[in-house]
Amino acid sequence: MNKIPTAVSLGLRRGGLEIRQFVRQRESVVFTLLFPVILLLIFGSIFKDTIAPGVTFSQYFVAGMIASGLVNTGFQALAITIPLERDFGALKRLRGTPMPASSYFIGKAILVSVSTLIQILMLLGFGVIFFGVEMPSDPTKWLTFTWLVLLGSTSSTALGIAFSIVPKSGRGASAVVSPIVIILQFFSGVFLVFTQLPTWMQQLAAIFPLKWLTQGIRSVFLPDSFATQEVARSWENEKTFVILLLWLAIGIYFSVRKFKWERD
Repeated sequence: MNKIPTAVSLGLRRGGLEIRQFVRQRESVVFTLLFPVILLLIFGSIFKDTIAPGVTFSQYFVAGMIASGLVNTGFQALAITIPLERDFGALKRLRGTPMPASSYFIGKAILVSVSTLIQILMLLGFGVIFFGVEMPSDPTKWLTFTWLVLLGSTSSTALGIAFSIVPKSGRGASAVVSPIVIILQFFSGVFLVFTQLPTWMQQLAAIFPLKWLTQGIRSVFLPDSFATQEVARSWENEKTFVILLLWLAIGIYFSVRKFKWERD
């Protein structure tokens, strides 16, 4: 008797299909994986100032780009591609098959995980080779980095799926999603030193997860002495954990309750 595939096994197969489809779309590969590296090379080459003892802007920027990469591969990519799949009728056809809905989302999560891993390795590699980023020697910092990446990636994935209901069409999805991500990058200390931003920008950014992700990643790759340069004079990693967990819960709630398989 043939064994009936489980939702997880189907999700793993779906993940493999998602990766193959992604690789075939050269524009998506360049924008998702190479664009952050290109920005790192541009900004890192232009801004070489020391922003604190032993910390250059390039080192600061690497941490911001890693955090921003989690948002790009999770939130932005899914919030744009899912409406396109909905427009093409792909979601409607999938919904009509015996495949559980959870398998579709597992496949998306696998794609995000693989893209995130590749992007992090590329950013760290270029950061070490060209901009003198030092890898942490303290195991606790790598533990912090691990939960930041896992929690940041899962929350971005859940929020991207949830936000995919907002664009009215796949064609207009990029115009809706991309400006939001770019604004959050400026507000959250990715392109600029966070404490140099106006107070109202800092307060607005503190509502959203990207600010906390960038701050958390800085706690891993910048010296502990730099914590005094943060707004709260500390890394606030416990607060970061709680806020990311809260956004993950929000993303899961709206993904489950509001997700659309067909166009209105």
